[in-house]
Amino acid sequence: MALKKRVTEMPPTTPEGITGSWRVIGRLMPHLWPRDEPVLRARMVVAMGLLLLAKLATLAAPLFYKDAVDALSVPATITAVPLMMILAYGGARVGVVLFNELRDLLFARVVERAMHVVGLRVFRHLHALSLRFHLDRQTGGLSRVIERGTRGIEIVLRLFAFRAGPSVIELAMVCGTLWWLFDWTFAAAIVVTIAAYVAWTLVVTDWRVGFRRTMNRHDAEANTRAIDSLLNYETVKYFGNEEHEARRFDQALTAYENAAVTSHASLSLLNVGQGVIISAGLVGIMAMAGHGIVQGRMTPGDFVLVNTYLLQLYMPLNFLGMVYREIKQALVDMELMFSLSDQPPEVADAPDATDLRVTGGALRFEDVGFGYGPDRAVLRGVDITVPAGQTVALVGPSGAGKSTIGRLLFRFYDVTGGRVLIDGQDLRSVTQASLRRAIGVVPQDTVLFNDTVGYNIAYGRPVATQAEIEQAARMAALHDFVAGLPDGYETRVGERGLKLSGGEKQRVSIARAILKDPPILLFDEATSQLDSHTEREIQAALRRVSAGRTTLVIAHRLSTVVDADQIVVLDGGRVAESGTHQDLLAQGGRYAALWAKQQEARDLEARLQQAAQDPDVDRAAAALPA
Repeated sequence: MALKKRVTEMPPTTPEGITGSWRVIGRLMPHLWPRDEPVLRARMVVAMGLLLLAKLATLAAPLFYKDAVDALSVPATITAVPLMMILAYGGARVGVVLFNELRDLLFARVVERAMHVVGLRVFRHLHALSLRFHLDRQTGGLSRVIERGTRGIEIVLRLFAFRAGPSVIELAMVCGTLWWLFDWTFAAAIVVTIAAYVAWTLVVTDWRVGFRRTMNRHDAEANTRAIDSLLNYETVKYFGNEEHEARRFDQALTAYENAAVTSHASLSLLNVGQGVIISAGLVGIMAMAGHGIVQGRMTPGDFVLVNTYLLQLYMPLNFLGMVYREIKQALVDMELMFSLSDQPPEVADAPDATDLRVTGGALRFEDVGFGYGPDRAVLRGVDITVPAGQTVALVGPSGAGKSTIGRLLFRFYDVTGGRVLIDGQDLRSVTQASLRRAIGVVPQDTVLFNDTVGYNIAYGRPVATQAEIEQAARMAALHDFVAGLPDGYETRVGERGLKLSGGEKQRVSIARAILKDPPILLFDEATSQLDSHTEREIQAALRRVSAGRTTLVIAHRLSTVVDADQIVVLDGGRVAESGTHQDLLAQGGRYAALWAKQQEARDLEARLQQAAQDPDVDRAAAALPA
């Protein structure tokens, strides 16, 4: 089987990747200068001004320090002069901290707003993508991409705007000052030292990117395996595969551990090289300053000045490897996140799409063809009509295409042939939001949110009152059960509703559909997980709810659809038979054969239950079939 490409894979470091990084920065820049938010633009202007003031204070502090040293190196006739220089030096240092903190305070809103806007946009886009996209992706890895991408926005904005950029400005200001105070050799020495430092850092960091990429891949793999395993907790327990899951998780963690150790080793090499370069530059500049003092061209304060400037430049550059690596990694993470935003939805509203107008709710599947792939045709020329206000049931063997018809009705996929109509309107010509507002569904596999019972019922209509929620629960034969719980409707149902039984979850789903109160209903095995007594109660409730509504029922148990206005038998993606229950039995075709098999199975089940309750073992055994 061909392996599916994961969204967690890292793109290679190529010219295309570099172009992609600049493209990512280009997509991020509008969030630094939002057209519709003048307050944020003003914050950016003030923050840039504070950044410049901080750099001026950073440049002035060593000059005050130099003057203080020079004043103290000769017999002072006026003691106030060195004291003033010391106070000025302290004031400059305080100014650096103050301006930087005010800058960060103003810039925080810009960063958080950018993360907010981009994260929300990606989240909405993911919900707009087709069902096929989500079935082909692993949720754990997908959530990791979004998490890293939004965090990457903060990293790029903070580090690029207030670490890398200001360091370049400071380097230019220091070189200009030294050239002006002394000569070009000091500026050249600092430029050469910093250039060697930066070159070494970038080369080694680029080499280390491969290790970081491997770490991230194994980290995402471990995270995905952990989430998948925990989400399928019951399945793991059913098959006793705890150790199997632990081994799979351990394999991913071991791979991550090995990559992390290699990454740390390469980091040590990077740090040693940086230390050697800075020490060599520092020694060279100090030797030049010492030679100047011997010649009488420089003072002890000048010696301190050039040393301080280099150390001052070195301190932010000490984090250059981290800054460069984090920015580069953040750009990769953001590119992956933006690639999700660029993923075109398979099912999209037409430019001229209008809201669905439901006048009666009549459904029409007209010569519908559909396949999940070129080699997997599911429906072949299906014609089904559901008159307004009537109930039509779809039955047939597994794989006949019954659930696919439900997905086409919700437009999770678009038909590849024919069309689906509601009150004469092609579903491809109406908005998806209006279409789904008009349809209520009770799926076969009910998955609930990890919230309260009341929240999950109210999900059908979030603005519903508590009284309406309770009424829907009564109609779904759920109210008495919920009222008997210690926390009532505030009871939490757990991850995917695992704290509830299958029947209880299905009743929550039924209550949710009842609360939505749509003109069209889709029941996909709505009572498959209920006992016989509850099933009869639910069937009566569903009949009341579906009265006057267009209802499409997908069923395996034929006994649940005998009262349908029409029963459509699907087989091999085609309509094999259709008619009422009695008509189909009289035809003696596929439906009659399915009915006979299910009746035989029900009779056998009843005899087994009766035999199990008979105290006479011999008589019970004789009653069983041979």
